[in-house]
Amino acid sequence: MTLLDIRLTSSNTIPLDGLPSHVGNTPLIPLRRVTSNLPARVRIFAKAEWFNPGGSIKDRPALNIIQTGLINGDLGRGKRLLDSTSGNMGISYATFGAALGIPVTLAVPASASPERLTLLRALGAEVVLTDPSEGSDGAILKARELAAERPDLYWYANQYNNPANWQAHYLSTGPEIAAQTNGQVTHFMAGLGTSGTLMGTGKFLIEQFPHVQILSMQPDAAFHGLEGLKHMPSAIRPGIYDESFASGNLEVRTEAAHEMTLRLAREEGLFVGISAGAAAVAALQIASQLDEGVVVTVFPDAGYKYLSDKSLWEGK
Repeated sequence: MTLLDIRLTSSNTIPLDGLPSHVGNTPLIPLRRVTSNLPARVRIFAKAEWFNPGGSIKDRPALNIIQTGLINGDLGRGKRLLDSTSGNMGISYATFGAALGIPVTLAVPASASPERLTLLRALGAEVVLTDPSEGSDGAILKARELAAERPDLYWYANQYNNPANWQAHYLSTGPEIAAQTNGQVTHFMAGLGTSGTLMGTGKFLIEQFPHVQILSMQPDAAFHGLEGLKHMPSAIRPGIYDESFASGNLEVRTEAAHEMTLRLAREEGLFVGISAGAAAVAALQIASQLDEGVVVTVFPDAGYKYLSDKSLWEGK
């Protein structure tokens, strides 16, 4: 079942076939070699989100945000979809915008990888670059400015405060994990960006399995190299984020995430992005404290959008 199957209404304007129909139902992959030191009854699984048509987990909230905007009548009448992004969400918006004929404008930190910027432009999105030193917060402020200046032109999707973000994961990611683990998941951990994955998936899993522990992960410092993740104490807090929701929060060093990203490629054959490396580091921290359990996390995207960072891939 896809997001479109769940959210279909008589006013829906998204076709049931084509690209949007392939969002979700991504594989749940066991980690084997990097987990070799764990007890036999402790296992770690990761959702392989690069199998989504736009190449990342952000396809889920992007599609649901667009779908909800169309159903509500907010996105239409010639308006452009506007939002801020560090890359993946923008690529998802641009992917579905191209497929559905919706114009897209994105505020993006100029520090975003060249691969991401090239993809956005190839997909036809209008890209407004913001001060790289201000990171994702600078892009948020720019998107707010543009929305305030031209409400007649833009529909501000506002991924950080739009409930359709976390609801996408409640409707899809959570049920998929429940089914793929046969209800045996004991711990779910997700990195904090918008917090949509944590909040939506966690809410579903807690409702179905009250014993499940929900944990969050973030960079260990305000200035970090984990693209797509937020250091919440120093960032603009997403409106959809509830700090008290997770039973624990783990912090990951950029260097540790980089090292694990390369290990995943060389030891698991998983060519993933840096935030996936950070997720693996945190999942191993959780698993190392257990005698038995099933730890599930998400690997948001593949490594192809980070190829220009040669230092990441040329390790020893």
